[in-house]
Amino acid sequence: MSPDKEYLTASYDFSLPEELIATHPASPRDHAKLLVYDRKTDTITHTYFYDFEKYIPKECALIFNDTKVIKARLFGKKPSGGKIELLINRALNANDINVYIRGKVKVTSEIIFDENLVAKVKQLDEDGSRIVNFYQNDVLLRFEDLLPIIESIGHIPLPPYIQREDNKNDASEYQTVFAREEGAVAAPTASLHFTQEQHERICKNFKHAYVTLHVGSGTFKPVDAEIITEHPMHSEYYDISDSAKDILDSTTPILSIGTTSTRTIEFYDKHGKVQRGEANLFLHPNNKPSRVNHLLTNFHLPKSTLLMLVASFVGLEKTQELYAEAIKEKYRFYSYGDAMLLIN
Repeated sequence: MSPDKEYLTASYDFSLPEELIATHPASPRDHAKLLVYDRKTDTITHTYFYDFEKYIPKECALIFNDTKVIKARLFGKKPSGGKIELLINRALNANDINVYIRGKVKVTSEIIFDENLVAKVKQLDEDGSRIVNFYQNDVLLRFEDLLPIIESIGHIPLPPYIQREDNKNDASEYQTVFAREEGAVAAPTASLHFTQEQHERICKNFKHAYVTLHVGSGTFKPVDAEIITEHPMHSEYYDISDSAKDILDSTTPILSIGTTSTRTIEFYDKHGKVQRGEANLFLHPNNKPSRVNHLLTNFHLPKSTLLMLVASFVGLEKTQELYAEAIKEKYRFYSYGDAMLLIN
């Protein structure tokens, strides 16, 4: 395949039957299907996630993302009474919060929520997002003070392709069993397959560590540019624990649990080995991983940076083959869908 095709966004398009879009998770979690692709032998194995441990390469370390999804979707009203919806995207600093608002607003507009919570629009950004400050009883809130309030009145921000309202089960199902650091508006979905028992067993038997990447809504943004390298990659806050840093700085082979852990590890490795900050790394076939050896991931949206990240491991042509195989075998796609393991 011509290397030029790897730069074309159109090369990452595919047709997916609507019935393969998962709207609910497998139950139990570890009963999701698992496609294992061994790059050394060029073989595919079809199995289930409860057998994941059998395929973990020996002597490798697992890196998990311990971010926790917040109830970022808020329903409020204007002072005039008109209904309005707000989606928190990310905290820019202690007080300034980047959000998306469904409804017309201008600078100084106010949105009123339950529990005397008010968002005041501070800035309109060209990308369609807004910067707001939150107040409760006229007191300016820091982001950490906002979190318990939205835990009470907010909703789990299910991805837009799950075309239903969130329910009480999503509060736990759209959250990993090891979620700890609040701040994500999308789950690290490859990790949703682990049950508590399976996760504990794996951690007992394999070297492992945690990084934090607060996944933003930009993770769902399709690449609109004709050439993938012209896509402006979104930025997300990351933090690498000391135990993860020790593994990353060693020669131990790494199995990255999910694209979010991968972006964190690779940003660290390629950009000066800084333990925390803002990561905006775009992995694709012409910007391959330098530190991650093996990848666990879900099946991603057409023309998405996540699909291009998968192609950075196995190439565009093989990615197309694997996705065609998954569709043929009726794997379930996207956040609540099935998983794929790429091993050397």
